[in-house]
Amino acid sequence: MLGYCLKRLGTAFLVALFVSVLSFVLLRMSGDIAIAIAGEGAQSADIELVRKTYGLDRPLIVQYLDWLGQAARGNFGESLYFKSPVMGIIADKIGTTIILSLTSLAFALAIGIPLGVLSAVYQGGLVDRISLAVAVTGQALPNFFFALVLIMLFSVKLRWLPVSGSGTWAHFVLPTIALGYYITPPFMRIVRAGMVDALEMDFVRTARAKGLSKARVVLKHALSNALVPVVALAGVQLGLLLGGSIVIETIFALDGLGYLAYQSITHKDFPVTQAILLMLSVAYVLLTLTADLINAWIDPRISVR
Repeated sequence: MLGYCLKRLGTAFLVALFVSVLSFVLLRMSGDIAIAIAGEGAQSADIELVRKTYGLDRPLIVQYLDWLGQAARGNFGESLYFKSPVMGIIADKIGTTIILSLTSLAFALAIGIPLGVLSAVYQGGLVDRISLAVAVTGQALPNFFFALVLIMLFSVKLRWLPVSGSGTWAHFVLPTIALGYYITPPFMRIVRAGMVDALEMDFVRTARAKGLSKARVVLKHALSNALVPVVALAGVQLGLLLGGSIVIETIFALDGLGYLAYQSITHKDFPVTQAILLMLSVAYVLLTLTADLINAWIDPRISVR
């Protein structure tokens, strides 16, 4: 188990390092930071002065190592658009994104797991067909389109929920449904597949032979076995939610990291964009690592593969 943990930690570190290199290089390729700082109408002499002042005339590898060293200490520089420290801006916005991601994940689990169980128990029946239709619709329907439908129905027509903002719990209802429904199908499918396999196993047949109730056999014996892969999937999906909420946060004007990323990209705010890319990528790597370690703890067979 210890060897497995060390191996996964080493892999996670290398992935995070590679992501930092990739994000640094890609942002440098997307535009000239000196021009972004000096302004589009700046003279060549002013641009060169900015380049020397900020060290942008140094070799790329030197710039990267300097930026990585500063980032490791939590210093991502100053925002070009907001004119304040990057970490302060991110600290103000990250809470909204975390709340949205966690509520969306909870919504997906609350819908996906019961549907997966019912689909397996009533395999081939009406419930199974309805569940599969819900899954296919959720995967095929773009979340931005679904978000607009929710706004038109519950905000414009019925006037039950607010359209935008993040001031109260009501502001998170529609974004949570729009984002959570999009990741519900993977949970439903993986639970259904696990339950179908579990219901055919010998220990379930033995439980039935002992005269246990159907609900106890399904929920206590079969479901506990089928939920093991859900842990790993939940970690992956939470990482995707943290980094993939840009569209939803922009549509609902939620004051989170996704909306901040949209603003920083629009205004060519390279320090903020780079910091968000790195932090979300590292968060994704750490979440998948945590899910793998939890799975290895639940099922020791994983650690010897």
